[in-house]
Amino acid sequence: MITRLFLTLFLLTLPSAAHAHKPSDSYLILKTEGASVQGQWDIALRDLDFAIGLDGNGDGSITWGELRARHDAIAAYALPRLKIHAQDEACPTRATAHLVDKHSDGAYAVLRFVAECTKPLTAVELNYSLLFDVDPQHKGLLRLEYQGTTRTAIFSPDKSSQRFELAELSLLRQFFDYTREGVWHIWIGFDHILFLLSLLLPAVLYRSKKHWEAVPGFRPALLDVLKIVTAFTLAHSITLSLATLGVVTLPSRLVESAIAASVVLSALNNIFPLIEGRRWMVAFAFGLIHGFGFASVLADLGLPQDALLLALVGFNLGVEGGQLAIVSAFLPLAYFLRNTLFYRRAVLFAGSIMITLLASVWLVERVFDLKLLGF
Repeated sequence: MITRLFLTLFLLTLPSAAHAHKPSDSYLILKTEGASVQGQWDIALRDLDFAIGLDGNGDGSITWGELRARHDAIAAYALPRLKIHAQDEACPTRATAHLVDKHSDGAYAVLRFVAECTKPLTAVELNYSLLFDVDPQHKGLLRLEYQGTTRTAIFSPDKSSQRFELAELSLLRQFFDYTREGVWHIWIGFDHILFLLSLLLPAVLYRSKKHWEAVPGFRPALLDVLKIVTAFTLAHSITLSLATLGVVTLPSRLVESAIAASVVLSALNNIFPLIEGRRWMVAFAFGLIHGFGFASVLADLGLPQDALLLALVGFNLGVEGGQLAIVSAFLPLAYFLRNTLFYRRAVLFAGSIMITLLASVWLVERVFDLKLLGF
């Protein structure tokens, strides 16, 4: 029973993991003042091209002229998919400007708009449905500003309507929001999860005469896991801080490619062990790269400078919390199954091969800017 459960949990991560390449996101900024809401909505050109068509001549590239010709269509498509209510009354929206901007994963159309409500705002209710009908993986990242404070939230198909009490926007509320975002990011960051799992899979085993043997007790496995997690945490905390504060920056494509390579190499090490007993060093070395990946999330949220430190601490704590939840679920099951042929053959060996193959596809996608997986 437990064996089947472990196999099911492991296999369920693999189909979803194909979304580790930068997922479909839009960035929504709302500033409330009096009875009006000033909005800016950044939507990826690739998403708009898929939804309504932007590439007029079909040559595979979108020019400013092609984008400008579709400004009215973009507003007509996007604005009805964002419904704003205040005091149970709808606040009509209208487009005010169209721009273009770059995020870490490419070019975005920038739609500026205003929503006029009939009464001064004390609370706002948002219903978000952009792209959910064509891409269930799409997420809307919200930044809501009110009287110098900021709140963040994520819209998804199962969380498309959310209500915000403006008086509750505070520094403490911001901290908890960023912590939640950190937990959510590690749970949907399947490349980060598979990197961590590939390092943890051998934690309940040890090498003896070129064969894997079960550790004699729980303590050695726990100590190995603690070293790996501590090294990974320390490393990505360093580069997350440096990148978020603008001290060091790296191109997103380079970072994402290096993250995919780290998953390939750590999984291959389980099949052809070159680094034995020092996986914490691998965790630290590649954790430095993963930190830049975590930082891109905060950068794309476009946080105000006075909230950066708060966001950094909260987000990092959230990442650690999400990471520890994964470890807590994995280690007891792995320890229970460590003496079985199933764990050594199906989980460690076959699992590492599957991770290697999947991460190799990610690596090719990211290096050559391709999309090979259709799910």
